[in-house]
Amino acid sequence: MGQWMQVLVPLLAGLSGALWVGSRFRRIERPVLLGAALGGLAGGLGSLIFMVPLDFCTFAPERKVIDLVFGVGLVLAGMAIPLWPLLAWIRKEQERRLGIQRATPQERGIFKQGWLAWLLLLPTFTILVVFLYYPGLDTLRLSTLLTFVGAPRSRFVCVDNFTALLTDATYLRSLGITFAISAAIVVLGLSGSLLIATLAYQPIRGAAIYRVLLIWPYAISPAVAGIIFFILFNPLGGVANYLLGLVGIPRLNWLSDPNLAPWVVIFASVWKQMGYNILFYLAGLQNLPKDLLEAAAIDGAGALRRFFAITLPLLSPITFFLVITNMTYAFFDIFGTIDLLTAGGPSGSTSVLIYEIYKIGVSSGNLGRAAAQSIVLFLIVVGLTILQFRTTERNVTYGG
Repeated sequence: MGQWMQVLVPLLAGLSGALWVGSRFRRIERPVLLGAALGGLAGGLGSLIFMVPLDFCTFAPERKVIDLVFGVGLVLAGMAIPLWPLLAWIRKEQERRLGIQRATPQERGIFKQGWLAWLLLLPTFTILVVFLYYPGLDTLRLSTLLTFVGAPRSRFVCVDNFTALLTDATYLRSLGITFAISAAIVVLGLSGSLLIATLAYQPIRGAAIYRVLLIWPYAISPAVAGIIFFILFNPLGGVANYLLGLVGIPRLNWLSDPNLAPWVVIFASVWKQMGYNILFYLAGLQNLPKDLLEAAAIDGAGALRRFFAITLPLLSPITFFLVITNMTYAFFDIFGTIDLLTAGGPSGSTSVLIYEIYKIGVSSGNLGRAAAQSIVLFLIVVGLTILQFRTTERNVTYGG
């Protein structure tokens, strides 16, 4: 069965690629047989990118249905790698035949000599290979192994580290907590930052000093933010409980209550990132065209109407950028804040995915499972970023 699949998988992938690319060659009036040959070669070779390192283990007879589905997904992902540039070239040919003009390399700021661009990128590319791509490939290798820190040997387990996550209740709960906390950080952080930036933009005496004071929290690390909020929300002598006591509200266990602890993490993370957001919003507000706002005021539009009808749409490029950066921050950079505030507790209510990876990989020493979780987290963030570009960017107003 395994030997048959090693022949059948690239054969079916190549056939799919041949039909797909061949049909598109017909649209650009190019030889269909040439397109079928190129598509078949790309599809067949692409299907082997992930399957050869895994030795087609997902299609073994003893494997479960979920492993088979996972294997099909890997085949499709591998096929997309060589087929993508081929289909992009076909799309350009279609645009050329339809008379759609694209900017010239000079207009786009692209080097006339491609080799010069690659030469200038060589130092950066070398650093990426050594410190990013190689560790990434090694993480992929670890994700297919059953291996622990200090263990004398490891065992190949195919994709078990990935499929086991689908039935891991702790991991699925952590996934939901991650999305909830991240969404709250992005929404509260951006809305609060825009409000404060709008107020700080008003022409008042000493405005420059206020703006600097608003921005400085971004200079501290997430760990320091965690310490500051640990002091503020300490159940025994924290400032938060002291202020609540002044109005007659009983003392709250901010860091030991599963319903309150996530909000402390959210507040700390929003406060830490707010200076960054305010800086960009202030820059955007300073570059808004004053004539539009003045014309709206002359027409009788109130302050709120001008804000939502003019200011907010004109700030959409900055908001779009900040959504991406704040989402990345919420998924990756709040580890230090959580570690010093709650250590993932109480009862796992603040154990987000990045903290789960730490607990599995460092505390438990299960490198294979931690590697699989890190790859899943990376793919989630990449997927959400692509989704943002495919959907939200359509509503962005760049002007010009």
